[in-house]
Amino acid sequence: MLRFRSRCRSVAGATIRSVSRFLNRTASIGPNDYAARPYKYFGRGSIISWPTGNMYGERWISIGEDTMIASDVTLSAGMVPGQEMLTDPVVMIGDRCLIGRGSSIVGHYRIDIGNDVFTGMNVYITDQNHGYEDPQTPIGIQDPLDDPVVIGDGSWIGTGAVVLPGARIGRNCVIAANSVVRGEFPPHSVIAGVPGKVVRAYDGMKWNRPQS
Repeated sequence: MLRFRSRCRSVAGATIRSVSRFLNRTASIGPNDYAARPYKYFGRGSIISWPTGNMYGERWISIGEDTMIASDVTLSAGMVPGQEMLTDPVVMIGDRCLIGRGSSIVGHYRIDIGNDVFTGMNVYITDQNHGYEDPQTPIGIQDPLDDPVVIGDGSWIGTGAVVLPGARIGRNCVIAANSVVRGEFPPHSVIAGVPGKVVRAYDGMKWNRPQS
């Protein structure tokens, strides 16, 4: 009897997993799907995996070719329906990118992610921060501050990293896991820490560590 129950459980589990994989593949969004139409651009060979995260302001979001957006990723542009944006697109993701599961890309002015950029899980990228100039007014209701974000081609952003407004990351950079980054960084830099700093840099011939 116990062996029979174990066999039934095994068969049922295999069936559920098979159905789940089928549903996930079917529900994922590709360039030819109706759900891809609202986007500014949805490139050939790209996919948004199911289950999707929150998607908002698709009209202002461009996704390049052969790019994979993993499950539970939030992509947003703007804050309110019908909002006229100052740039078009607001969020631009290049070709052959991989955005890791659970990440969030929240744009209000301009986030430009280059080609061949990979991220780990739970990465947060935004170009807007709350204002806090008036000490008498709650921070949450002060006017926000926008500053464009640029992430260069071929860069890698580790799990849990936060890329803040005004970050300008050069090509082929590494942002270490759980780092918090803002400011400008040259190509071929390894950036780590809170706040993020260059811990290694390539000068065209060898890797160097900055002087303390």
